[in-house]
Amino acid sequence: MKKIDLHIHTVQSISDRNFIFHLESLKEYVNKLEIDCIAITNHNLFDKTQFEQICQALNIKIFPGIEIDLEGGHLLLISENENLDDFAQKCQKVQKLIPTKDDSISYEQLTEVFLNLKDYLLIPHYDKKPNIKPETLKKLGNNIFAGEVTSLRKFKTCIKEADKLTPVIFSDCRFVENMTSYPTKQTFIDVEENTLNAIKGCLYDKAKVFLSKDDGNDFFQATDDGIILSTGLNVIVGGRSSGKTYTLDKICQNFDNVKYLRQFSLLQNDKENFKKLVTTRHSLITENYLKEFKDVVLDVNDIDLKSNEVSLEKYLSSLKKYATESDSLDTFSKCKLYNETKFTLDSLNNIKKLISATETLIEANEYKTIVNKHISDEILKSLIVDLIEKHNELYQTNLKKEWTNSLIETIKENLRFRSTTTSIEEVDFLQIQLEKIKVQKFRNVVKKVQTEKIIDSKEIRGFKVLAKTKKYTGASQLKNKSKSKLSFSEAFNNYDNPYEFLISLQNIGIEETEYYKYFVAIDYRTLNKHGYEVSGGERSEFNLLHEISDALKHDLLLIDEPESSFDNIFLKNEVNELIKQISTEIPVIVVTHNSTIGASINPNHLVFTQKLVDSGNVEYKVFFGHPTSKTLKSVDGKIIKNLEVLLNCLEAGAEAYNQRNTVSYEILKD
Repeated sequence: MKKIDLHIHTVQSISDRNFIFHLESLKEYVNKLEIDCIAITNHNLFDKTQFEQICQALNIKIFPGIEIDLEGGHLLLISENENLDDFAQKCQKVQKLIPTKDDSISYEQLTEVFLNLKDYLLIPHYDKKPNIKPETLKKLGNNIFAGEVTSLRKFKTCIKEADKLTPVIFSDCRFVENMTSYPTKQTFIDVEENTLNAIKGCLYDKAKVFLSKDDGNDFFQATDDGIILSTGLNVIVGGRSSGKTYTLDKICQNFDNVKYLRQFSLLQNDKENFKKLVTTRHSLITENYLKEFKDVVLDVNDIDLKSNEVSLEKYLSSLKKYATESDSLDTFSKCKLYNETKFTLDSLNNIKKLISATETLIEANEYKTIVNKHISDEILKSLIVDLIEKHNELYQTNLKKEWTNSLIETIKENLRFRSTTTSIEEVDFLQIQLEKIKVQKFRNVVKKVQTEKIIDSKEIRGFKVLAKTKKYTGASQLKNKSKSKLSFSEAFNNYDNPYEFLISLQNIGIEETEYYKYFVAIDYRTLNKHGYEVSGGERSEFNLLHEISDALKHDLLLIDEPESSFDNIFLKNEVNELIKQISTEIPVIVVTHNSTIGASINPNHLVFTQKLVDSGNVEYKVFFGHPTSKTLKSVDGKIIKNLEVLLNCLEAGAEAYNQRNTVSYEILKD
C-alpha cells in the first residue's frame, strides 16, 4: 500500500496567490505524514532546476508534472521521472500559450505539445473547481480514468457509483515557512512499485484506491498528528479541559466546507432575536414570493401621474389658444408639419422573448428527445430564422421612424421659432391612459398581496415553520425593516393608498430596488408539535435540529457538547436519530460527556482525549478505537482501557455508576 499526493505547488505562477516555497516544510510534510510518492504540479509551468533540488532533498519517489488550464478547467499531467529535458521543453510551450491567468489551451493544443497522451498520467479536476468540462473529458477519452475530488463525501460517492471516475484526493498545497499544520488529503493505492505505469494500472481499478491504509474507505486521517476517524459517526470524550474542543478545532481547520456547531451557540431565549434568525434563514422564501411583485413596483415607480396631468393641462390650454388664433395663422403655422405628431416605435420585447425561447428549445440537451418528438430541429431552426428576420425588419423600421421623428422635431422647432402663433403641446394619450390603468391595477395587486395568507409551511422533525403575509401596522415596523434611522411616519400615513405610498417612499432616501419590501410583511412563526408557539427551550431545540438538518450542504459536521443545552429525552429521541442519518452521508464528529449521546448513539468510532502535566509541561494525548474494543490506542502505540474511559467520562466513574444502578434506581422498581 502506497500513500500518494500528486498535486503539490512549489513555484508561484500567474494563477497563484503570493507564496514563497520552503523546502524544509515539504520535507517535514513528507516525513510526518509518511508520504511514499509525490508529484510537483505547478500551474502551467515546470521548473527543472528546482525539481532536481527537491529530488535530491527527499528520499521518496517524485514525479515531474504540470497543472494545465485546459478549456476552462484544470488538468494534472504527470510524467515518469526520466527524460526531464524533453518534459521541460514541452511545459515551456504550455507556459507560452497561457500568458495570463484567464487564458487556457485547447485539447488540440494539448495534443500538439505532448503528442501521445498515453505516455502520461492525466488527472482532471473532476468534482473540484474549476472542473474539466464534460465535453473536454469526452475528447480525452480513455486517457482519463481517475479524477481529483475535494472531499471525503465526494470520494465515497465516486467509489460507489459505477459511471464515475476513480476518485483521488490530494493536498493541492503550497509549502511555506513556519507551517503550523499539514494537510491530510492524500490517497492510498494498493500497489508495490512507485512507477508511473504501476500507479496508472492501479487507478484503473476503484477496488485498489482507499482513504486509509488499513481500514479502506471507512476511515481517514483527520489531523497531521495521526488522529484517525470514521467516515461515519465519531464520538470524542474526555475530562474537562482535556483537549476535546482543541481537537475539534484542529479537525475543522484541516478541512473545507465544515458545519461546526459550537457549544452553547444554539441557546435561544430571546423571542425577537429568534424570530429574526428564522426570518433570515428563510429569506429566500420571501424573495421568491415577492419576485414578480418587485417587478411590478419597479414598473409603476416610473409612472408620474401628476406630470401626466400637467401635460394634459398644457395640451388643452395650447389647443384652446391655437383655436382662437386660427383666423390669424401666419405662413409658418399653416405648414402641415407645424403640429405634426411623431411616429410611434414598435416594441421589440415580445419578439426578443420568442427568439430566446426558440433558442432554448434548439440548445436543450436534457429534454432533447421530448422536444424533437413534437418539433424537429429543422422546424425550430426555420422558425428562429423567420423570427430574426422579422426582428431585423421591425428594428430597421424603428430606425427609419427615429430618423423621421428627429427630422420632424427639427423642422417643427424651426417653424415655431419663426412663427408668432401658439403651437399645440405634444401629448401621448395612449401612454397616459395605459399608465392610469397600470396604477389602478397596481392598487388592486397590492391589496391582494397584503391579504393575510400562509405562503409556505415547512416541517422540521416535529416543528413547523409557517410563513404568512400581513400588513405593516406602524411606521416603526417600516423603520425596523430598513435597519436605518430614516423616518417613515409621513410615508405610513399613505400606507393604505398604494400609489401614494410608493411616491412617499421615493422621498425618504431608500433604494428603489427595496421599495417592494415595505408594502407587505412576511411573518414567520415556529410551532411545536401541539401547534403552539415554541418556548425558550423549544427554540433552542429547533435551532439544533435545523442546523443539523442543514449539515448535508457541507462535507463534515462537528458538534461540541450538545447536552450542554438540551435534556436527555430530546437528545435520544430526536438528535441521535438525525445525527445517525446524516453520518451515512458525511463524517460526523460529536464531542460529549453525556452517556445519552456517548453510549446510546452507537458511534462507529470512539476518541478519548487526555491532558497530561509533567513538570509544568502540558501534553494532550489522543486515544481512539472501536466503541466495543476492550482498549483504545494512541498514535504512539500506548493503550488505555475503554471501559475505564467510558465510565469516567460518561458516568462520573465506576463507583457512581454502580451506586445509581444498585441503589438509586433499584429501590424505585416495583
